Amino acid sequence: MIAIRPMTEADLDAVLTIERDCFPRPWNRDHFLAELASPRAAAVVAVTEAGAIAGYLCLSVLLDEAEILDVAVLPTMQRSGIGALLLSWACREAAVRGAAVLRLEVRATSLPARALYERFGFVGAGLRKGYYEQGIDAVVMEKTLSEEDGAACSSRQ
Repeated sequence: MIAIRPMTEADLDAVLTIERDCFPRPWNRDHFLAELASPRAAAVVAVTEAGAIAGYLCLSVLLDEAEILDVAVLPTMQRSGIGALLLSWACREAAVRGAAVLRLEVRATSLPARALYERFGFVGAGLRKGYYEQGIDAVVMEKTLSEEDGAACSSRQ
C-alpha cells in the first residue's frame, strides 16, 4: 500500500534521486526548499509500506488557478498506480483550495504521462515549442475543476 503525506526537508535526498533519474534537467535542492517554504505550494511524497519514497508531486495554487509544477515516480515503480494516486491527491487539493482549473506541462514525447492525464480529464490547452531539452515541445494540459471535484477528480478507466 502507498501512503501520500506532506514532503519534508528530510525527504529531499530521496526526492532528488528520483528527480535525477526521471529528468534530464532536474530540479535542485533549492527548488524543492522554495516549494516547501511557499504558502501557496503543497508538496507531497508517495511512501511505500517499507517507508521508501516512491514518488512526489509539487502543486501551486494562486487564487483560482492551480498548477502541477513537478511530479515523478521512481522508474522501477512506474505504471503501478502511484502516479494516479499523486494526481488524485493534486485534483482534490486544488479543488479544496478553491482552484477552478488545474494545469500542467508535459513533454510532447511522454505518451504514457499524457495518457494518464487524459484519463483524469485533462485536455490539451496549448503548446510551448522547444520548451524542453533537445527542442522537445511541452503540451500544456488543463482540467476544469468544480467545488464537487474534490471527490470526483478520478481516473476514467
